[in-house]
Formats: sequence, C-alpha cells, structure tokens
Amino acid sequence: MHQKILITSALPYANGPLHFGHIAGAYLPADCYARFERLKGNDVLFICGSDEYGIAITLSAELAGRTPKEHVDIFHEINKKFFSQLEFSFDHFSRTTWPGHVETTQEFFKELLANGHIEEKVTEQLFSEKENKFLADRYVIGTCPKCGHQEARGDECPKCGASYEATDLINPRSKLTNFPLIRKPTKHWFLPALK
Repeated sequence: MHQKILITSALPYANGPLHFGHIAGAYLPADCYARFERLKGNDVLFICGSDEYGIAITLSAELAGRTPKEHVDIFHEINKKFFSQLEFSFDHFSRTTWPGHVETTQEFFKELLANGHIEEKVTEQLFSEKENKFLADRYVIGTCPKCGHQEARGDECPKCGASYEATDLINPRSKLTNFPLIRKPTKHWFLPALK
C-alpha cells in the first residue's frame, strides 16, 4: 500500500549564500529520504523554500545597503539555483513571501488567539532613540553581565560563552550606529509553555 509522505527541510534564510555545511546538515538528509521513499513507490511531497523574514535578513540587508526585499530577492535566486545545480528533488521550492502563505499563517494565528493559546504581554526591550526603533539582539552590543567583556553580542558573549537576554547587557548600544540604547515598554504575543 502506497503512503502519502510529506517531507520538509528547515527553510534557509535568504540573507546569504548557502555553504556545504548547510547542505550536509539540513538538506541532503531530507533529499536522500525523499528519494528513498519515492523508490519504495510512496507518494512523496518534498517542500522547502526561502525564509524571508527575520532579524538576520534585516541586519544583513542594512549592512549591504539594500532593502530587505531587494536582499531576499537576490539570495532566494542564488540559493534556488544552487539547489538546482546540486539536483535536489524538491517538489516545491517557495518563499515565505508567497501570497499563499499569508492567508494560511493568519488563519493559524487567529485560531490560536481565539482559543486562548496566545498571551499578550508588555515587556521592556531595548530602543534606539537615534534610529527610532526597537532593536533585536542581533543589532545590540554592550558589556557582558557575566565577565565584563565590552564587545559582547546581544545574546551571547564571545569571550566567556555566556547566554543572556539583550536587556541584561551593561551599557547596551546599537551595533549599526554605536548609539546608546534605552529600555522602553512594548507589547508582544507569546505562546505559553505547555503544561
């Protein structure tokens, strides 16, 4: 009896070219499995695509002097071509900006919210008055709260290896402008931990 099998791989951020570590770690095993299941006669749907949202993209786009849209357009095509050259057997390679994703993700969110599975909370986050925006941890540098290293990243210290929240940094500042940051309240939605 033939089975229907859905195979997905982690979506690569469209913020730079892929390297063979990406291929060996996430995509080659899934491709091998898809080919194996097809050889067995199963009905396989192997999907993947570019993740076009996230701080990694906005940061690399800003550093490259491009808009996030321009940036992801470039790297989606580069990575798609790379997968094609390696003859990956995706049935569908898409993008998270594909219009078909919008309605589906909004439906998921609205259903979770309506059923009480999303909590709204106000938290204090780091804000740049110079850039007039909140900055995610990848945009933040400062002094490590554990060892005092003055060039610690917003989520981890490269000197002592400590992990922390960006709001724990001493004297936090913008990675792009070196301007000091302040704490400011902001509203976010959270998925509560399962009980």
